[in-house]
Amino acid sequence: MSCRAYYLSPEGPLHQDLSKEEIRNAYQSRQGLLWIDICETTQEDGEFLEKELGLHHLAVEDCISPDIHPPKIDDFGDYVFIIVHGINHAAETEIVETAELAIFLGSHFVVSNHNCSLYSVEAIRQLVAEDGRPMRRGADFLTYALIDTLIDNVMPTIDRMSDVAEEIEEETIRNPQQETLEAILKLKRSTLRIHRVMAPQREVLNRISRGGFPQITGDALMYYRDIYDHLVRIEDLNQTIRDRSDNALNTYLSSIANRQNEVMKTLAVVAAIFMPLTLLAGIYGMNFENMPELKWSWGYFAILGLMGVVIVSVMWRFWASNWFTWGRRRVRRIGLFVVEPEKLIGSMGRLTGWPRRRTQ
Repeated sequence: MSCRAYYLSPEGPLHQDLSKEEIRNAYQSRQGLLWIDICETTQEDGEFLEKELGLHHLAVEDCISPDIHPPKIDDFGDYVFIIVHGINHAAETEIVETAELAIFLGSHFVVSNHNCSLYSVEAIRQLVAEDGRPMRRGADFLTYALIDTLIDNVMPTIDRMSDVAEEIEEETIRNPQQETLEAILKLKRSTLRIHRVMAPQREVLNRISRGGFPQITGDALMYYRDIYDHLVRIEDLNQTIRDRSDNALNTYLSSIANRQNEVMKTLAVVAAIFMPLTLLAGIYGMNFENMPELKWSWGYFAILGLMGVVIVSVMWRFWASNWFTWGRRRVRRIGLFVVEPEKLIGSMGRLTGWPRRRTQ
């Protein structure tokens, strides 16, 4: 059986790495607290959970199946079956991967199942192995510890996504490239994946925090409400990042459109300059014998001079129409959103009717 089992007896000692027989005896005693943590549940593990612990086969199938299941809580009478999601920090991908944690919560036992290594579960196991602390307050508090650490480990990913969003915004304004668009789309997909699990997960914790499950005592309800508050904050931050990615995408598309407009403007200027030059060259390139200018000794230089005048005239016209940004006075740098103290005090005085202090 690919699992680790811990049993906190009523007398106080903590027993670790239990065998199947010891797990069976601890469960049947209905005393103390038994915690079974399974990573990558096999068919053999599922049969053991069904036969020896009496867990419902539909819930066990959810643990065995590699498919992703939405967050939920099912009441089976003697126990509840909870599915929550966190971040798979072990996945080395450019898009956020979520991980599923399934928990069977009974009055005297907890069974946790996950198909990948979770740092949050490993942290709880280390605490239990040291002194059994997370298990000493009961099964509902152990379940709270598992869910709470899983949710808390989402925040570092949210913070990193916020930093990436800021980098994308700066890059979008400074120098938008194809890589910038790819980064925006990856960020949007990551926020969407988090939203798909956090939104229903929030409803699950809200349902738990309202009570109605005998396996969760009243003393533990406030802790589950705290998890609910964390989920609300995570969802709000994730939505903010999603909005920033949408704005970054719009800014990127606008920047690309502006860049194309600048290219078209440059081509238009070049075409406008060379059109009259082409006209002059075409006129004097005609093969008519009776063209007096062809016999003029200064005709070549006169045409070149006329072309120069045309070029300068056209460029001056574009410059006067603000088509060229170079050669003009720079607009002053836009400052920060800082209000001068004198203006702030004056504004407060007008709002409150206070007399303004006269300056000597």
